[in-house]
Amino acid sequence: MMSFQRRMEETMKLATVEDTVEYHLFLIPDESRDSEEHKEILQKYIERIMSQFAHMLAPYIWQNQPFNLKYKPGKGGVPAHMFGMTKFGDNIEDEWFIVYIIKQITKEFPELVARIEDNDGEFLLIEAADFLPKWLDPDNSTNRVFFHRGELCIIPAPRKPGAVSWLPATPPTIPQALNIISTHPEKIVASESIQAAVNRRIKGYPEKIQASLHRAHCFLPAGIVAVLKHRPRLVAAAVQAFYLRDPIDLRSCRIFKTFLPETRIMTSVTFTKCLYAQLVQQRFVPDRRSGYRLPPPSHPQYRAHELGMKLAHGFEILCSKCGPHFSDSKKSLVTTSPLWASFLESLKKNDYFKGLREGSAQYQERLEMAKNYFQLSVNRPESFLAMSPGEEILTLLQTIPLDIEELKKEEANLSPEDDDRWLDLSPDQLDQLLQEAAGKKESEPISKEEKEQNYDLTQVSESMKAFISKVSTHKGAELPREPSEAPITFDADSFLNYFDKILGPRPSESGSDDLDEEDFECLDSDDDLDLEMQDSGKEASLKGTLNNLKSYMAQMDQELAHTSIGKSFTTRKQVERVSQTTNNNSDEEDSGTGESVMAPVDVDLNLVSNILESYSSQAGLPGPASNLLQSMGVQLPDDTDHRPKSKPTKD
Repeated sequence: MMSFQRRMEETMKLATVEDTVEYHLFLIPDESRDSEEHKEILQKYIERIMSQFAHMLAPYIWQNQPFNLKYKPGKGGVPAHMFGMTKFGDNIEDEWFIVYIIKQITKEFPELVARIEDNDGEFLLIEAADFLPKWLDPDNSTNRVFFHRGELCIIPAPRKPGAVSWLPATPPTIPQALNIISTHPEKIVASESIQAAVNRRIKGYPEKIQASLHRAHCFLPAGIVAVLKHRPRLVAAAVQAFYLRDPIDLRSCRIFKTFLPETRIMTSVTFTKCLYAQLVQQRFVPDRRSGYRLPPPSHPQYRAHELGMKLAHGFEILCSKCGPHFSDSKKSLVTTSPLWASFLESLKKNDYFKGLREGSAQYQERLEMAKNYFQLSVNRPESFLAMSPGEEILTLLQTIPLDIEELKKEEANLSPEDDDRWLDLSPDQLDQLLQEAAGKKESEPISKEEKEQNYDLTQVSESMKAFISKVSTHKGAELPREPSEAPITFDADSFLNYFDKILGPRPSESGSDDLDEEDFECLDSDDDLDLEMQDSGKEASLKGTLNNLKSYMAQMDQELAHTSIGKSFTTRKQVERVSQTTNNNSDEEDSGTGESVMAPVDVDLNLVSNILESYSSQAGLPGPASNLLQSMGVQLPDDTDHRPKSKPTKD
């Protein structure tokens, strides 16, 4: 489990445009694997699945690649099945939307079993790392995690080889896993806590799709406006082209050849929030030769001009990657595919057109969307005939009518754009989002003053004690769970006794000379001494060792008492005076005064003060103190103790 927690932390830090999710759908029971009949059955399933979920998948704007399925023949012990792969890049929501789709597919088709993984491996287990059984780790999780009948399933491992006849001692193969799922479906369902951790990430779909969109006004060339009306998803390719531009790409934008700035009109463009943020946060000054000039920042439509300029550069970069006369052979027609007629019929049966009259403008718009969806996700060419986004844009410019007057009429009746204040989150809002992403329960908002007044510093020391008490291995240390998740058992007396023996005695003790046999056994447990031995010789030897240790500890206390090391710690009683003794060592003591001995160190107070000092030195930035405490569920209030700096004095 610790390994999955470590991977969870690394996953939150790393994200690249090549992040990929793969998904596999198997049919059970399945006696005709790898036959032509089986291939036809799977092709029918692909058609049914893609048509049944077209109402969600067709209008969805993907960051890089869409959800898709194809037939994959059996190989290396893995039977023939349906397979898909999607590069989701920076938009992690694409991956979790696919998880939702896969789960719903297995719910609608109970005879199907699905597994899903990404670059990090079993990312569903990473998401539920805090709730996994101890035996489950990345080394033995292969082929154990599946979706079946809309539920997450984890094939268990037997405690002893052969203890359960239907469970293999090693990670199962795909055929073994499918057989276990078909014969013992009720015994492999994941626990409620694991299911809840995954369901929390896909909660709200499909309504969540609309919430992830952002509509903004953009001042764009008429050609781009016409292209986006027919292919709204191409906005993603254009944003990515601009976002990942290089100096070679910008050469094509010195002088625009395809999308001239003189044809610009105001329009409304639908982005995902991820795409919109990528476009807005990029600072860019266009080449003077391009003709794209921006109004002053105080202009009410400055943002629309800036977004349009950036988006136009992205579209121009995409088209510049095509040759001046790209091959017409790549213009594959959707309607010529033998699957299109049956796919269109399936769309009608699933009420994809929502009762729209055939031939109407809205019907044609959804029909074009369905053709595009069919081409990308159902009948996607695997050869060089697949068109690039730039070629698709140029093809559309040659085939669709461009009525600038009609576009200007639409410009006068644009719907209001969405508020983008979500880009400027306050620290409290950001903390709340992070807590929700981590799966913590939402709490009522607390004012800053109330948070500071009600804050209990004992949480810091108790959390640190719980962390120290956790077992660590070569794989790392486990962080304590939230109190609501699991109670933390901690022997505070043993913890403090241990530090008292090292740093000083407790107030109830007179000093280090009061060590008894029980304390010694704790300090030197490796020797496994037995104070109740019946061998008198060994007992005498043990007492001698104890006396030597007491004498040694007393000498150390005396030496440390005359140094400044004790001043670096806060003690329960800073100094204790003891009465002057009349022994033979009086010449070594200060005449007429008491002897200073080291008072016991207040471990809790030193711990809290040092952590608060470290937290204060972070000056509101991330640092070791805040990171460690937040990982244990402790949220420190803001550091508002702004101490005035001393002014230099003049000589």
